[in-house]
Amino acid sequence: MSPAEKDAVESFRRDVVEPSMTKLVIIDFWAEWCGPCKALGPTLEKVAADYADKGIVLAKVDTDKNQFIAAQFQIKSIPTVYAMFQGQLVADMTSARTDSQLRVILDQLLKQLPIESEANEAVAEIEPLIAMGEEALADGDGERAISIFRQIAEMAPDHPQVHAGFVRALVATGQLDEATDWLANLDPAIAKDPAIHRAKAALALAQSAPAVDDLSPLIAAVQANPDDLAARFALANGQMAANDRDAAADTFLGIIAAERDWNEGAARAQLLKLFEVVGLEDPWVSGQRRRLSAILFG
Repeated sequence: MSPAEKDAVESFRRDVVEPSMTKLVIIDFWAEWCGPCKALGPTLEKVAADYADKGIVLAKVDTDKNQFIAAQFQIKSIPTVYAMFQGQLVADMTSARTDSQLRVILDQLLKQLPIESEANEAVAEIEPLIAMGEEALADGDGERAISIFRQIAEMAPDHPQVHAGFVRALVATGQLDEATDWLANLDPAIAKDPAIHRAKAALALAQSAPAVDDLSPLIAAVQANPDDLAARFALANGQMAANDRDAAADTFLGIIAAERDWNEGAARAQLLKLFEVVGLEDPWVSGQRRRLSAILFG
């Protein structure tokens, strides 16, 4: 190996291999005379810049000036684009020539590889804070949850769970107009997240089941006439608005058991909305689903 080749290897080790120990390095093999290389270059640079906080680094290798390195990678044509992680090639990205194609590959790799990044560190920092906000919501302290999620939003303005928690906290405190406005102003990309769908369900549920200051008249009406399903439905909505999900589920299930298609299945529809708000993976929802199935198919 000549001194020039040794220098080339050392430069490649320093500029590409070492960064790949913790980052995902996109290697762009190109040359000054290559038209397709010049067309692809700006797209690679833009995507790499957009993904920089996620641990993506772009390394450009001029094959004319680095013939020895190009030969080691058996470069037959250019542009050739590889992705390297921890010194190993993990993807051939040469076929990706558009912004969207590159992003699809990078998103897949980011899910599969333990890449260190500012974004991952930021998520790790705010996860305990999100849990704190969720705990406040679960304890019925909506005002505290609003304060917590508002502060987290300043730290992580693009985190869907933060926006979802804030909206649900607004709903919990009866600030439905504010929740509606907040959702309307979300970035469309954030609005597609499942956490936002849960927040929208919470808002829709609150709008269809407004809070009742005193449930005792509804309770008395149901006790006086258990066959009055409209009164039981109103009571269930009131219980739901009061965050008494156990009582609400019992009342809705009682209506379904009495007449499953009453009011075009209104009780079942409202119960399913409640499930979505609580979270479909929540153990409580699983238990209530079993009760619903027993009524419908038992």
